[in-house]
Amino acid sequence: MNHVKAIVFDWAGTVVDHGSLAPMGAFVETFGEFGVTISIDEARGPMGMAKRPHIAALMALPRVAEAWAAAHGHAPADPDIDAVYAVFVPKNKAVAARFSAVIPGVADVTRKLRQAGLKIGSTTGYTRDIMAEILPVAAEGGFVPDSLVCTGDTPDGRPTPFMLYKSLLDLGVWPAWSAIKVDDTEVGIAEGLNGGTWTVGVSVSGNVFGLSQADTAALKPADFARMRATAMDRLTAAGAHYVIDSVADLMPVVAAIEGRLARGERP
Repeated sequence: MNHVKAIVFDWAGTVVDHGSLAPMGAFVETFGEFGVTISIDEARGPMGMAKRPHIAALMALPRVAEAWAAAHGHAPADPDIDAVYAVFVPKNKAVAARFSAVIPGVADVTRKLRQAGLKIGSTTGYTRDIMAEILPVAAEGGFVPDSLVCTGDTPDGRPTPFMLYKSLLDLGVWPAWSAIKVDDTEVGIAEGLNGGTWTVGVSVSGNVFGLSQADTAALKPADFARMRATAMDRLTAAGAHYVIDSVADLMPVVAAIEGRLARGERP
């Protein structure tokens, strides 16, 4: 390819952990230890952000803030966010490796991308110590990026484009419109848009759909279609230039963007 130079992938729900399941139980369990019940849907809402801002966003939800005040006698504040984060991180780290299986199609697609001369970057809301649990499992499954940028590597995380910019710097890729950001969350799509790249939303394997590969396969066709449409609508509304079911469907989109760039189009 002459115009597309790099793909920058998200991790959970995009290249590993079908359904982005690893953080969910940890969020619910952690808040429960502080006497506050949150739902899986609430926990998923800010997915894609760095985990401390994610917790802050959850505490800012009116229902959660009210429940926190009822349990602790005051509205949630920064020390409370720090306390919840301190309990959450080891829980998330403990389950990370168990939810690190590479999503079907990822290894084959990244091989084809490299054969076409593209570089492979990645950004994540996980910290480096959590990624240390995930990387060996992902490598065994055939996914090894050329660049990894984690929470804490840049001044801020998503929706700012700082992690994306660092990835492009690591890869030596410029201009930004020659790269494609692939992500399963709205805030991850915003990262790409704010950074000036093309964006591709991942619907079925990702956070919005929210099911394991086995549970997805067990759905009735009507339920699958309804959930798929919801995920696609949310990612489209977030501004994604394209939405696919999983990374397995990426190559035709890359070819389409290559053609649009050749015609002088920009994201």
